[in-house]
Amino acid sequence: MNTNKSPSFCHWEQDTLVLNILGTPSAKQDKILKPRGSQLKVSVTASPEGGKATDYMVKFLSKEFGVKKSAIIVVFGQTSIHKQIRIHSPQKLPLIIKQHLGQLNQS
Repeated sequence: MNTNKSPSFCHWEQDTLVLNILGTPSAKQDKILKPRGSQLKVSVTASPEGGKATDYMVKFLSKEFGVKKSAIIVVFGQTSIHKQIRIHSPQKLPLIIKQHLGQLNQS
């Protein structure tokens, strides 16, 4: 039996949700997609010029999680497709995250 678990793309640190993201700029639509390894795929329509796609992603995610933009901190990856963000006290959780966290709590 294989007991190895793949690293999680999200976890809680008290009331803050930490997300590891694989970003896709210049996409056809803004969307939270499925996890890929230890990262959650998130696509945004903004172009990746000077961190603008990350700023736009923060705006998009603030709506998805029901928080103000100021509640989201980009820990690293402002100008990279590989990012870590922290969302303080999210009011909503997208389905993929609810499902993932539910699975973690059951293991």
